[in-house]
This record gives sequence, C-alpha cells and structure tokens, in this order.
Amino acid sequence: MLKIAPKDHEALRRHGEETYPHECCGVLLGRFNDDGTRVVTSSARCGNTRTDSPQNRYNIDPRELVRIQREGRERGEDIVGFYHSHPDHPARWSQTDLAEAHWFGCSYVITSVEKGSATITNSFELAGTEENDKQLIDEKIQVISASAP
Repeated sequence: MLKIAPKDHEALRRHGEETYPHECCGVLLGRFNDDGTRVVTSSARCGNTRTDSPQNRYNIDPRELVRIQREGRERGEDIVGFYHSHPDHPARWSQTDLAEAHWFGCSYVITSVEKGSATITNSFELAGTEENDKQLIDEKIQVISASAP
C-alpha cells in the first residue's frame, strides 16, 4: 500500500496537467514501514529528458535522481517510489514502464491525463528480486492526513 498526503497526491496530478500533452515524471520520498507500506512525506518534480517521444515516454536524468536522493537522505527520507503521467491513455502500466522499472519494492504511480485534466491515479509495486522475475502489482493508494502513521 502507498500512503500519501493530499498535497503530494494533488501535486503529482497537477504536474501531469501542466506538462500535457507530454508525460511528467517525479520522485516520491518518505519511509518504508515494517508492514510493507510506503509512506510518502514529500515529492520532487523532475524534468522529462526524453526528446524522441515525450508524449508517451519519460526519463529522469540520473544526476537529478542522485541529487534528489541525497537531499532526501539529509531529511531522513528514502526514495519510496516514482510517478509519471499517461496523456490520453489509461492509468495502467505499459510494457515499457515495466522494462524501465528497476527499483524493487518501490511504488510506481501513474495518472491518466485526459485532454489536459487528471482523471484516474493508480499505483503499482515493483515486485521480484531481479530483472527476469520482476512484475508490477496493483496496490492501493491511501490519501492520508500528514499526521497519520
């Protein structure tokens, strides 16, 4: 399960609307609970560095990712997931999304943006232990108040 504050949930949905008709992307920071849930305590927008097909692909510059990870660790946060949008496409993972997902145990959040408006937001956990057995599994998103555990 992914637990996320309303401000971060709305921020990633707005990000998708602002970058439409291109995909947006970003990082979810927070903590891993002992029960397997991931709790988002902040989010970081990233630039989509894909130039060949930004309307249906995204890429986060590795240097930007390292910076976000370092800044998060300074605040006591880990990377618990990633988000991106699907302009005029369902909020379901694609084969490309699976192929390009490498952070096992993290959440991959996808928001469908239809004609510039965010509609459905879904999350998937990257399960498995290595590339040949990885899979994205549906997971519940719980929008919580900032004080919830």
